[in-house]
Amino acid sequence: MFMSKKEIIGIDIGSSSVKLVQLKEQRGTYVLKNVGMLPLPAEAIVDNALMDTSSIVETIRSLSKSLGVKIKDVACSISGNAVIIRKISLPAMSSEELEDQIQWEAEQYIPFDINDVFLDFQILGPDQMDPSKMQVLLVASKKDIINDYVAVFSEAGQRLLVVDVDSFAVQTAFEQNYSPGEDEMVALINIGASIMNLNIVRGGVSLFTRDVQMGGNAYTEELQKQVGISGEEAERLKISGEYAAQSKLRDVIARINDTLAQEMRRSLDFYISSAGDERVSKVYLSGGCAKIGQLVETVNQKLGVPVEILNPFRKLKVNERAFDPEYLQQIGPLMTVAVGLATRRVGDK
Repeated sequence: MFMSKKEIIGIDIGSSSVKLVQLKEQRGTYVLKNVGMLPLPAEAIVDNALMDTSSIVETIRSLSKSLGVKIKDVACSISGNAVIIRKISLPAMSSEELEDQIQWEAEQYIPFDINDVFLDFQILGPDQMDPSKMQVLLVASKKDIINDYVAVFSEAGQRLLVVDVDSFAVQTAFEQNYSPGEDEMVALINIGASIMNLNIVRGGVSLFTRDVQMGGNAYTEELQKQVGISGEEAERLKISGEYAAQSKLRDVIARINDTLAQEMRRSLDFYISSAGDERVSKVYLSGGCAKIGQLVETVNQKLGVPVEILNPFRKLKVNERAFDPEYLQQIGPLMTVAVGLATRRVGDK
């Protein structure tokens, strides 16, 4: 387990694009070796299900080939209804003992036949309310979902060795690039095309996660409906910011910004209502929507805490002759999950 440092490439299959990052470990940090992305056809992925597998396979192949990636071992991640995350309290025991008992314990929390799911867990530490117990993070996904991903990567000529969760991959990228105080509680919010992942973290421990079926597609659909433009044009406008001079477009963007910020507020309020006096000190946004005009300001206003766009390349070593800093800044929010995945190694739990 400790001897294997074999590199893995991080591939994030989102509902609108495939992102790839390759990192090399070097003296306690990571060097950026490869980064890139390619769009997926509409409806290739619907509600986290891989619908058009041939297009996804071809996109992965094309992306790997265009970047000259030779490594075949891959880490990917899942989110939304593809994964179940529960924080549970169990009698204190060793990791080895829990390994033997986890299936029996998990049966009480997983709404599927336990034989149909893959299970993983992480011991978070003692239960503050009862020292004889411990807090455990339980993660489960249906085997058929994971098998679909294994099959797609296999067809693309690669081996899927690590399956993570989007929220936790964002947390890994955050912890690699930022140094929050041990007691500082932050919210990591990743907004993709169709889903928003929220993860409240303190001291390297995930306290609360929630996935909301809402994302960048809401802007595109509303722009199409209200302004009568094509999906391609709506996509271009929301990313380019060219709507700023047109009041109708600006109003649509502002309205969706407000809806997303309200949803974030509801999620944070739900957690805080059970956490007592604890408060989030800062929000970090990532994902394709993070840079949409006025979203940072709207979230800041609604939540009343500082808001920043997470930069997954912030502390990575980057050869500026090989990678344009402006380009990395531009794509940074989109690559956060892939960066977190690329730090994983063969043999990781």
